[in-house]
Amino acid sequence: MNHTRREHLFYLGALATAAAVPSVAAANEEPKTILVEMLNKHPDNKKERQVFYPDIVRANVGDTIKFVATDRGHNSATTDKNIPEGASAWKGKIGEEIEITLDTPGAYGYFCTPHRTAGMVGLLLVGDVSSNYEDLKGARYRGKEKKRYEDIFARADEMLAQEQSS
Repeated sequence: MNHTRREHLFYLGALATAAAVPSVAAANEEPKTILVEMLNKHPDNKKERQVFYPDIVRANVGDTIKFVATDRGHNSATTDKNIPEGASAWKGKIGEEIEITLDTPGAYGYFCTPHRTAGMVGLLLVGDVSSNYEDLKGARYRGKEKKRYEDIFARADEMLAQEQSS
């Protein structure tokens, strides 16, 4: 059975997310590379424009996120305010792939520089996120960025609650 590139990326992202649930064995796992596409339209909901896919990633410390320039005109960037203390901010070039190795546990908010106000934002949850998750969730966002983050954090809250009950 052949899969499209998008289906392959989706399955890889889903597998990485499922495999990243913290456990005793997680400390012994090899670091993974997790793909995040930068898209003009959401593959499952064409009404959602300017998106990262997936927009929430659960990862382990040491994993790498590869932001794939699937559609032109996007980048991935963050600021020191949107990442855990001790982590390094990044800013990729427009239209180019960028890889970020996650060496610090916590929550990372990121965005596409030209489409941030259009709501092109995402969230990385790396290991134990208790150091900054609530601060990042409570930060001030504007316009479509605010609406998109409200949805992302609602789904992230469910994900984290499910992890704690397991």
